[in-house]
Amino acid sequence: MPIGFLIVQVYADNKALPIAGANIEITGSETNLTETTDGSGKTREIPLSAPSKDFSLDPQSDVKPYSEYNIKVSKPGLKTSVINGVQIFDGETSIQNVYLTAIEGDSSINYSEISPPVLWGKYPPKINEIEKQEDLGERVLPYVIIPEYIIVHDGIPTNSSATNYIVSFPDYIKNVASSEIYSTWPRETIKANVIAIISFTLNRLFTEWYTAKGYAFTITSSTAYDQKYAHGRTIFKSISEVVDEIFSQYIKKSNVIQPLLAQYNDGIKVNNKGWLSQWGSKSLGDQGYNATQILKYYYTDIIDIYSAQNVQGLPLSFPGYNLVEGSCGQHVQKMQNELNVINGSYPGIPKIIPADGIYDASTKNSVSIFQKVFNLPVTGIVNFATWYKISYIYTAVSKMLQGIYN
Repeated sequence: MPIGFLIVQVYADNKALPIAGANIEITGSETNLTETTDGSGKTREIPLSAPSKDFSLDPQSDVKPYSEYNIKVSKPGLKTSVINGVQIFDGETSIQNVYLTAIEGDSSINYSEISPPVLWGKYPPKINEIEKQEDLGERVLPYVIIPEYIIVHDGIPTNSSATNYIVSFPDYIKNVASSEIYSTWPRETIKANVIAIISFTLNRLFTEWYTAKGYAFTITSSTAYDQKYAHGRTIFKSISEVVDEIFSQYIKKSNVIQPLLAQYNDGIKVNNKGWLSQWGSKSLGDQGYNATQILKYYYTDIIDIYSAQNVQGLPLSFPGYNLVEGSCGQHVQKMQNELNVINGSYPGIPKIIPADGIYDASTKNSVSIFQKVFNLPVTGIVNFATWYKISYIYTAVSKMLQGIYN
């Protein structure tokens, strides 16, 4: 029987507050397991049975390409959470984040159901938009930035009763990519699709598509209007790693400022000219096309990949080079100080004393443990992905310490 893996990570309200000792019950597919989170609020990689990977590599509607499990998460003093439909693919590692809240007089259980991915479920197709290339005037942002957070409206734009979720930008992209494509696909295919998702999102932000119409959100979760976001869904490690590496990259045409409104479809049920085909991009990845070649194949040669230089809400931008053992200077010291602050919430990540700006063996060890806790490749090197992951977690912990989070 093919096997996939599940990591459950449990937090109180946000990632600044991991919950150690949470009880995890996993049921489904003749499985009944109990696990416990460690000091970082994380379980081990739990092996679980799954259908053959082959079912996710070609378009088909006969066999669901993933298995589903239900998890129950509990901790004294916090409301129990039950999540149904956690998705496991053959050979892939799934990450299920769970957020527990205080009981505060209400001891009811929080139930949630994870919706199927777009390629398997039934969702309305994207409404074809004609992208306007003219100068959009003073209303648009002066340059492309990566926001710290975006606001996702969980419904169609006119549904005023739908919930708005505030989500960090990388977490939003991971959620959409995990909803829109399969994690078993070639890495370059995943990368091309992620860049298209980022570009579409940044176009909505740059043109103030919804806020200029008076809406109090950035984007919707509707596949008819935008792209699929499923609050609380399972995230896949292979997709998460790609997003961490490239979340500031987008595509645009050379003669315009705004990121491309990179529309896409499955390429089977819907196949619009000039849109990226998800299944077609998978085929191109199988043939050895890289992400840039895949994107140019669908959006023409006049597009190129760019990188936004500004990430909002974080202390300092990536220095432009990796920090390795033997590096020294202010960027090393900044990173050391941030890890020391993170230690307050994640004591398993050792403090670096002294934080003197010298990347020594103890710094490498702390970085490696941080990478393991946050599902990054464990290299002991601070590259783009690790730098910004440290920055995001440091910012969350700092806000908690300042009382911004309850």
